[in-house]
Amino acid sequence: MRGQRPVVRLPVRRGWSRRSPRPRGAPDRGSATVWNVGAIAVLCVVFGVVLGLGHAVVVRHRAAGGADMAALAAADHWAEGTAAACARADRVARAQGARLTRCVIVGDVSDVSAVSGGDPFAAEVRARAGPATTRP
Repeated sequence: MRGQRPVVRLPVRRGWSRRSPRPRGAPDRGSATVWNVGAIAVLCVVFGVVLGLGHAVVVRHRAAGGADMAALAAADHWAEGTAAACARADRVARAQGARLTRCVIVGDVSDVSAVSGGDPFAAEVRARAGPATTRP
């Protein structure tokens, strides 16, 4: 047979090989990389959402704690006058990581609002404090 190359058969290697056992041009060659990248992207998005929700909860709790403590401080100092009681409430709210936005003293009952955080995670909480009322 002139012009044809002789067929050379190489021995088959058994065991581990770097090549896939699939034939060349298989439609899913390299698909594991794409699936891994997709899974990592989804996990990153989920992690970001969980971090955002956690931050929102922390901001809400900080505002609630600041408002509660400020209302108690204002109710404790109502006898000194509205200005002094609200000044004390403002100091207490700032110490708690919140900002006092409203302070009203009616008799010995204080009604305050405090804000914590910033855009997009801002929370405003209202709290009241005063003596317990007794029922006959």
